Amino acid sequence: MNKEISKLVSRAKEHDADAFMQLVQPYTKKLYQTALSILVNDEDAADAIQETILNCWEKIHTLKESQYFYTWMTRILINNCYDICKKRARYVEMQDYEEPAVYDQYNLELKEALLFLDEKYRLPMMLFYGEGYSIKEIANLLEIPISTVQTRLSRGRIRLAKYYAADL
Repeated sequence: MNKEISKLVSRAKEHDADAFMQLVQPYTKKLYQTALSILVNDEDAADAIQETILNCWEKIHTLKESQYFYTWMTRILINNCYDICKKRARYVEMQDYEEPAVYDQYNLELKEALLFLDEKYRLPMMLFYGEGYSIKEIANLLEIPISTVQTRLSRGRIRLAKYYAADL
């Protein structure tokens, strides 16, 4: 797998669009979930992903180690999501958001519960439980200390437990 990614990254660095799309394609669903966990809005998440793919294409030559392509792309996505948050600086009520167009019924309740959390808890939880990142990787992606990630995961779990307890 790493050899295949390395070959695709090398080809993408030589401006091979097909190779670049082969790199990005397997990660689009995960990127969408990450963007949605930050932006909580389907259209903004789609914009962030589109901007991320464009940024990655333009800056693929800056990727130093090809095995970290997905991590590198996720960091760019997170930065783009934060930029969108800054641009829309106005407060929008949770009920004003549209329900994502595509979702699976199985995880709908969990997604609604995660929307209850502040973004600082929601993002680490999505990255840890949804994407399978380790605490150390999350700390690197979010550029925060490992202990902060651990605290946010713990507090996020406590808040989710309270949310479910209140729901009963």
